[in-house]
Amino acid sequence: MISDSAHLPQLPHRRDTPIGCIGSGFIMSDCHLVAYKNAGFNPIAIASRTPANSRKVAGRHGLKAYETYPEMLEQADIEVVDVAVPPDAQLDVIREITRHAGKIRGILAQKPLGINYQQSVEIVSLCEQANIVLSVNQNMRYDQSVRACRAVIDKGLLGDPVFASIDMRAIPHWMPWQQRQGWVTLRIMSIHHLDTFRYWLGDPIRVFCSTRPDPRTSFEHSDGICLYILEYENGARASSWDDVWAGPAKEGAAADIGINWRVEGTTGMARGTIGWPEYPARTPSTLDYTNSSLGDRWIEPRWNEVWFPDAFAGTMAQLLVALESGNTPEISAQDNLKTMALVDACYLSAQEHRAVEIDEITNR
Repeated sequence: MISDSAHLPQLPHRRDTPIGCIGSGFIMSDCHLVAYKNAGFNPIAIASRTPANSRKVAGRHGLKAYETYPEMLEQADIEVVDVAVPPDAQLDVIREITRHAGKIRGILAQKPLGINYQQSVEIVSLCEQANIVLSVNQNMRYDQSVRACRAVIDKGLLGDPVFASIDMRAIPHWMPWQQRQGWVTLRIMSIHHLDTFRYWLGDPIRVFCSTRPDPRTSFEHSDGICLYILEYENGARASSWDDVWAGPAKEGAAADIGINWRVEGTTGMARGTIGWPEYPARTPSTLDYTNSSLGDRWIEPRWNEVWFPDAFAGTMAQLLVALESGNTPEISAQDNLKTMALVDACYLSAQEHRAVEIDEITNR
């Protein structure tokens, strides 16, 4: 059996590390800052491209607002910076943060880490040269069922993993900045699932991806509905159907919305649901697991925590723990490069209609 706390993150001993926030949109105001308050963390300052919005969020969460983020970096007494800006803005923002090396010890950057693999490599290099610990907010790793499933796998309750799948039938809220990128699902939603497969099973050697535009999304894009298969050297396979159309639910038809996942092993199986599609209703994700020693019985742990916003405490916690201990963060930037490479491999696969080795991206 897994422990009752397997779905929870490790928290740092020191929770008063002063945090400065860059970005004042929904993900910062309704997820990061809510989770940090509940965990007892210490965000003290905020800045964004819209000072009026920064002041509004600052008033809601008891922070000091600055007119610009360079001003915040210069004046605020902060050690960690939480970056939640569009991916095409991250390089410039992080480059500015590295000019304050010595004062700034750590950065938690939003996913995706830049606009593609090559840019994420540049961002990682900047932080390494500045001796700043960089971690990435791959927050689905801290969805409670995803984290608990990892504990089930680590305890050997499934034996050797054979097959994993995620079946998403849900309609995300796309951001306006995605139109200038010309992409929709792979770097914003699928990146969660691809990173989760890596978290559960390790690194695949190749991927085959097929995409088509989403009929509901009006601007030009290629990666609307995304289907992909990951192949592992040990024979394991993983697959996801990222169906962001999910039928004409917004056009008047009945809705059938949800995310289901499963992991099958040689001696056991785990299955679960992701509660996020019902946000803002607090809907915990779920996990059930069984194995050969249990016969036809399922173990069904349950919890009260939810992905949005509770999991966001975990992504900041793992960075604070790393700074406190001197160890590598659970979601280190170096590790996240492998997720970024996998995403880029999906784009190349869909474009060229073939399986792509991950090395094709990393060895360019």
